[in-house]
Amino acid sequence: MILPILTYPHPTLRQKAEIVKDVGKEIRKLAENMAETMYNAPGVGLAAPQIGQSLQLIVIDPTGQKAQGLMVLINPKIVAAEGEVEEEEGCLSIPDFYFKIKRYSKVRVKGYDPLKEKTIEIEADGLLARIFQHEIDHLEGTLIIDHLGRVKRELYHRRILKHLKKK
Repeated sequence: MILPILTYPHPTLRQKAEIVKDVGKEIRKLAENMAETMYNAPGVGLAAPQIGQSLQLIVIDPTGQKAQGLMVLINPKIVAAEGEVEEEEGCLSIPDFYFKIKRYSKVRVKGYDPLKEKTIEIEADGLLARIFQHEIDHLEGTLIIDHLGRVKRELYHRRILKHLKKK
């Protein structure tokens, strides 16, 4: 089922997501629906807060092609990071806007994989590292606009709100 994606400045996008304690049928179905929503958008990552669920759950597929490289992580955390790279980045919750954002160039992420039914660690660089950081930011209530300086953030805040009113 395709779920509606919340857009900036919806308050759920600013909440710190709750830890998932029970990985049952409901969470698995939510992850499945999130993946379908991400592919439909189209996108390469989606966090549960973006669909109105304040839970630590993300779906990622750097290929952007249905189920090619799908990863589902529950309660993901960045456990190691190094390097720095600045690249353009977009967000399904701030449609039609792209920003140059500095991120770590490499990360190691730990989380529970409900597909494998175990806790895993993933070493990531390039696009995958960027996607993990972006989606984990969503779980903390952080958006890409928060990575901009104060002046740019204020400027874009007004532009984004104006743009979304037109839609």
